[in-house]
Amino acid sequence: MIRNLNQFVKHKYKQLGQRGMHTNKVIAIRREDQSIWERRAPLSPNHVRKLVMKDGFKVLVQPSNRRAFPSPEYIQAGAVIQEDLSEASLILGVKQVPADLLIPNKTYAFFSHTIKAQEANMPLLDAILEKNILLIDYEKMVDSHGQRVVAFGKYAGVVGMIDIMHGLGLRFIALGHHTPFMHIGPAHNYRCSEMARQAVRDAGYEIALGLMPKSIGPLTFVFTGSGNVSQGAQEVFRELPYEYVHPSQLKKVAEHGATNKVYACKVSRKDHLINKETGKFDPQEYEEHPERYKSTFARDIAPYSSVIINGIYWAPNSPKLIRIPDAKKLLQPAHQPWLPSSPGCPSLPHRLVAMCDISADPGGSIEFMKECTTIDHPFCLYDAENHTNKESFGGNGVLVCSIDNMPTQLPREASEYFGDLLVPHIHEMAKCDALKEFGQQHIGHVVKNAVITANSKLTSNYEYIAALREKQRTQRVVASSSKKVLVLGAGYVSDPVIEYLSRDQNLSVTVVSALKKEADKIGSKYASANPVVLDVQRSEGELSKLIKNHDIVISLLPYVYHASIAEKCIKHKINMVTASYLSKEMKSLHDSAVGQGVTIVNEVGLDPGIDHMLAMQCFDEIKEYGGVVEKFHSYCGGLPAPESANNSLRYKFNWSPRAVLLNTISGARYLKNGKIIEIGANGALLEQGSRSVSFLPGFSLETFPNRDSIAYIDQYNIDTVNSILRGTLRYKGFSQNALGLIRLGLISLKDHTSLHTAGPDITWRQFMCDLLSIDRDTYYENVKSAIYDKLNHDADLTDAVEQLGLLSDDLVEKLGNPLDSLAKHLSVRLAYDEGERDIIIMHHEVGYKLSNGQNESKTIDFIHYGEINGQTAMAKTVGLPAAIAAKMVLEKEIQTTGMVLPLSKDIYKPILSRLQSEGLNWTETIKKF
Repeated sequence: MIRNLNQFVKHKYKQLGQRGMHTNKVIAIRREDQSIWERRAPLSPNHVRKLVMKDGFKVLVQPSNRRAFPSPEYIQAGAVIQEDLSEASLILGVKQVPADLLIPNKTYAFFSHTIKAQEANMPLLDAILEKNILLIDYEKMVDSHGQRVVAFGKYAGVVGMIDIMHGLGLRFIALGHHTPFMHIGPAHNYRCSEMARQAVRDAGYEIALGLMPKSIGPLTFVFTGSGNVSQGAQEVFRELPYEYVHPSQLKKVAEHGATNKVYACKVSRKDHLINKETGKFDPQEYEEHPERYKSTFARDIAPYSSVIINGIYWAPNSPKLIRIPDAKKLLQPAHQPWLPSSPGCPSLPHRLVAMCDISADPGGSIEFMKECTTIDHPFCLYDAENHTNKESFGGNGVLVCSIDNMPTQLPREASEYFGDLLVPHIHEMAKCDALKEFGQQHIGHVVKNAVITANSKLTSNYEYIAALREKQRTQRVVASSSKKVLVLGAGYVSDPVIEYLSRDQNLSVTVVSALKKEADKIGSKYASANPVVLDVQRSEGELSKLIKNHDIVISLLPYVYHASIAEKCIKHKINMVTASYLSKEMKSLHDSAVGQGVTIVNEVGLDPGIDHMLAMQCFDEIKEYGGVVEKFHSYCGGLPAPESANNSLRYKFNWSPRAVLLNTISGARYLKNGKIIEIGANGALLEQGSRSVSFLPGFSLETFPNRDSIAYIDQYNIDTVNSILRGTLRYKGFSQNALGLIRLGLISLKDHTSLHTAGPDITWRQFMCDLLSIDRDTYYENVKSAIYDKLNHDADLTDAVEQLGLLSDDLVEKLGNPLDSLAKHLSVRLAYDEGERDIIIMHHEVGYKLSNGQNESKTIDFIHYGEINGQTAMAKTVGLPAAIAAKMVLEKEIQTTGMVLPLSKDIYKPILSRLQSEGLNWTETIKKF
C-alpha cells in the first residue's frame, strides 16, 4: 500500500515538473536518531500538504517507524518517502545530525546545541565546517526584539508540568503521604495532552474536596520566567484549583494558606535580581552587565516554595537562582509549627519538595543540577547535605526533573505546534545555497541571523564560538589534570587528611614537609601523593610558587605560620583550610580575602572544630523549637587510652607538646551563674581552676578552664546564657604534677642563659641545678632533696619530676627557654609506644528552657579511640574535618569568602554527617527538670 502510494506521488511530481510547475524547490525531512525517545518531526503531514499543494515544494521524507507520524500520512499529504535526501537543497531535522550522515554542500536546519561551544557537539561542528554545510539553528531564529520565533518551548512547559506532578505523587508517597497527584502519569503515557489534562483535573477535583493531607500544608508552585516554557507549564497547572499570589505574599500563604487549593507565584527578573551595589534592578543595565547583579531568589522566594518550575534561559555570567550552599540551607529539616504532625501523619522535612528544571542547563541557574535526567530515568533525589544525587523517591533531598527533550513525550502536538511556527520561514530557508558566498545571499534577517556556518567557516555573528572553544579547551586541560590540593605539614594529623583526599581520583595531593623522612613516608604510603621537602620559613619564594599552582591549601602547620600562608593564598586567589584557631592576624586579612574572592576556612579540627559544630547543632535545634540556651559547659581532651596513661603526667603526646604546656600557664575567664570568673596566668589556672568531674565515671578525669570562654557567647549567638565554660580534660594527677613543673620554672617562656642555642651542652640534671641555684656537681640525691624542698616536701611531685627524666644525664636540646626545651624533651619521653593508642573525650552540657517553660539539659558525649599502630584518634578527629571542609570548598559547597568558621548549618551539618560516615559518632542524652 505504502509503496503504491509513494509511486503515485512520484509520478505526480514528475508530471508537475514536465509542466514547469516546479523550480527545484526540494526540501527534506530526515529521520531522528539522536535518542530512542525522539519521535518528533520539524513538519507534520499537515504542514507538508500546505507546502506541496499551495507552495509548490517537493518534500522528501526519510522513512522511520519511530516517528509519531506514520509514513502513509506523509504520502497522503504529497511527500515522497525515500532514504536518499541528496536531491534536496534544504534538509530539516529536530535534534543533532550524526556527523557521518551529513551530506556535503547542503543547507541544514536543526537544534545544533553548538552556540555555547558545548563540548559534546564540537565534533559535529567540525564536520559541518569540513563538509561546507550552511547550518541554520532554530534556537537563533529571533525577531527584532530578540524573541524566538521557532521553538518547542510551550510543550516543554506542558510536558514538564505533567512530569513533575507525576513525580510529586511518588515523592509524597515515599514521605508517607498519599495525594491526588499519585494518579497523574508521566506525559508520554498519554496519547495527547488533553488526556493528561483530564488526569490533572481529576487530581484537582480531589484537592478541592480537601483530600490533601493536612500534614503537607499549603502547596506553592513557583514559576520562573515569562516565556513560552513558563506559559505552557502554567496552562497545565491551571487545571488545578489555584490562586495566584505576588512574591511578597508567598511566605504568608506558605505558612497559613488553604489546603483545598494550590498557589502559584510568577517570578520575573525584577522580583529577585538586584545590583550588588545599589540593591535595585535596571533591565537595560542587566542586559548589558549581568555580572553586576545577584539573585535573592534563594533567600526571599525558594524558602516558601513547594515546587519550583524553572523555565529561564541562563547565560554563564548571569546570577544563579540557587547555588549549592543555598541548597544546603533550603533542604535542612525545618520545624514547621503550623503543620500537624504525628508518627502516622508526619510533616514534611522541609518545604521544597520538587523542582522541574525545564531549562535543562547543567550547572546553570540551578547550580547543583550537574547533569540532565532522561525520559528513561526522569527523576533524581538531590541530597544537599552529602552533595549527592540518587535515583530514588525516598530519603533526604529534593526531587529533581531536568529532561532536555521534554516535548518529545507529546510528539504529535509538539510537532504540529513547532511546524506552525516554522512554515512561514521555509521559503527564506530554501533560498539559502551552501555553494554561494554567504554575503551575497538575499535572505531575511530572521533566517540570516540564525546561520551559524557558511562557506566552511563560522559566520560573523558566531565567530565567538572559536574563542569560546579555545577558552574551554584550556579549562579542560586544567580540569583534566585534576584539582590540586597542597597540604602543608606531614606530621601528626596529615595521614587522615591525605588518605581521605586520595580516595578521589580527580584530586592530586602535594604534601610539603621540612623533614625528608616524613615526606618519604608519605610518598611510600600514598602513590597519589607527591611529597616535597621544603622549609616554609626559609623558602618563601618556592612556597609561593607551590600555592599559586594549586587549587586549595590545607595548612597543618603551627598557627603562627598561618597568616603568612594566608597572605600568599589571597595574593594568588587560592582558597585555604586550617584546623587552628582564628587568630587576630588571620582576622585582619578578612577584607582582603573577600576582595579577592578567596575562602579561608578556620577552626575545622577537633577543638576547635567538632566541638563548635556539635554545640551549634544543639543550639540551633533548641532555638528552632522556641527554646533559649541558659548554660553551656564544654570539655575536651586528647589523652592516652587508660591502659597507656603510665607516667606521672598521665599524658602522652601525639600533637604539639608546646601548646599543651603553654595552656597550663595561661589565664582563663568564664561565666558562672551570671558572674564573670577570672583566673590569672603562671599556674593559677591549675591551682585555682582544676577540679574533678564525674560525668564519665568510668574515667578518672579532672578539668581546668580553657582560655576565654566568654568570647564564645557572641560567637555562638547565645546571649541568654548565665553560665558558660570551656574546659580542658586530663586524667587526675595531671594538674598537680604540671603545677610542680611550673613551680620549678620548667614551664616558662623566659629566656634562660643555660639554654642559649649557641651555649655549651648541658644535661637535664645540670639544668635542674641551675634552676635551683645549686652547684651543677651536686650529688643526685641532694638535687632530688632540693627539688623536694622547692615543692613543699611533696614526695609524689618529686617522684614525678624524676620519672619524667628531668634528673637524667640526657642532654637538653637548647631552644632558648625552659618551656620549648621541655616540650622537645617530653615529645620523645612521653611519645606513644608501639601497640599503644590514644582516646579523644569530648563532653557538652547544654541547659535550656523550652517555650512551654520546661527546663531540660542535653549532654553530648563524643568518645573515640585511636587505632593500635594505625591512625591516632587525635589525627583522625583533627584531620578528617579539615579534609572534608577542603573538598566542600573545591566542590563549591562552601562559597562564602573571607575568614569562615564552621558555625552555620550549611557547613556544620554536612561535615558532621560525613564524620559519622567515617565512624566518628556521638551520643546524646536529654534530662527534664
